Amino acid sequence: MSKKVVTLGEIMLRLSTPDFKRFVQSDSLEVTYGGGEANVSAALCNYGLNGVFVSKVPNNAIGQSAINHLRRYGVDTQFVARGGDRLGIYFLETGASMRASQVIYDRAGASIADVDASEFDFDKIFEGADWFHTTGITPALSDKAAALTLAALKAAKAKGVTTSIDLNFRKKLWSKEKARVVMTELCQYVDVCIGNEEDADTTLGFTSEGTDVTKGELNLDGYKSVFKQMKDKFGFKYIASTLRESHSASDNGWSALVYDGNEFYHSKQYEVRIVDRVGSGDSFASGFIFGLVTGMALGDAAEFGVAASALKHTIPGDLNHATLNEVKELVKGDGSGRVQR
Repeated sequence: MSKKVVTLGEIMLRLSTPDFKRFVQSDSLEVTYGGGEANVSAALCNYGLNGVFVSKVPNNAIGQSAINHLRRYGVDTQFVARGGDRLGIYFLETGASMRASQVIYDRAGASIADVDASEFDFDKIFEGADWFHTTGITPALSDKAAALTLAALKAAKAKGVTTSIDLNFRKKLWSKEKARVVMTELCQYVDVCIGNEEDADTTLGFTSEGTDVTKGELNLDGYKSVFKQMKDKFGFKYIASTLRESHSASDNGWSALVYDGNEFYHSKQYEVRIVDRVGSGDSFASGFIFGLVTGMALGDAAEFGVAASALKHTIPGDLNHATLNEVKELVKGDGSGRVQR
């Protein structure tokens, strides 16, 4: 039987401008749905695993449309609660060259923010589960959502389920000070911690010296120091960070560094030409989880995650539609982009 991976978080309506247009010049917006944990579930289903998504959406046509979108890609949505006032929305303007992308949130009052742990039967949700994943976005939505995240992590640990969290700091949702208080408590129940170069600082207070993401500069020794501090404080089994060298809004260097408490592994670096970078961190998380939950060695899991997320940069929308074979071929070195006949 395929591995069962449970994720918990918000799914949102995404409205994006077409053809790299700015908000002020666009007369139409393209509709899709996505969210950190939902993106992970969909990608894992795409790789042949059993992805189970837990959330709360309004009991109306928009909420059902979001659920239908995930079902289309094989995600198990039976544990999604219905209720509340609305689905959160985010507006995306995709940048190019030196013009950065912009995101505007309209998510206040979303159903998932007004939620109670009693709405979910975690014994049933985690029955037969191999892995549980969430992100730092969900607890940032509200105190109730933070309490739900904590309850889910505790329930997963009680069931012996491996847990992971993607730190995913969002400054438009909460302050750095609040994030550090909440995330420090949540990380007591986490086995695998995933983040990027900024998240370890903003959510947990660990700084990588010598790195300036605005200049596209990375200092691996700084990350290694941070990883060791994180391991000492929280006892994570694995720590992983995506490494983005931002040359422009269109071209990035992309790799990852992982740590198991004894050895560091730095993956191959890809030079990616960006079509849509939203969801790239989620695509790394899903690829890394896929590797670990299916028994890959740490370095192989990191290579799978980086290759999967490099491909995601070329795909419009939140979800990673790269196939298992496409990821495996890229890991083996076939990144030519030649037409497959």
